[in-house]
Amino acid sequence: MESLDQLKIGQTAIVREFSDEVLSTKLIEMGCLPGETISISKTAPLGCPIAINISGYELCLRKNEAASVLIELLP
Repeated sequence: MESLDQLKIGQTAIVREFSDEVLSTKLIEMGCLPGETISISKTAPLGCPIAINISGYELCLRKNEAASVLIELLP
């Protein structure tokens, strides 16, 4: 299973699970729920942070935070 930090701009995926329990609680509170569709909208010039679209809004995450979100790519 891939992680969110490997997703490229324009690709879409579904959140499947989290690898970090502590961080997963914070992400769930912000609307990053398993089963939600997620995509990358922007990245900073050096690649960190990244802006994702989820639950109808834009959320910025560090690369190490995004690495804890396990996803399934959509065709």
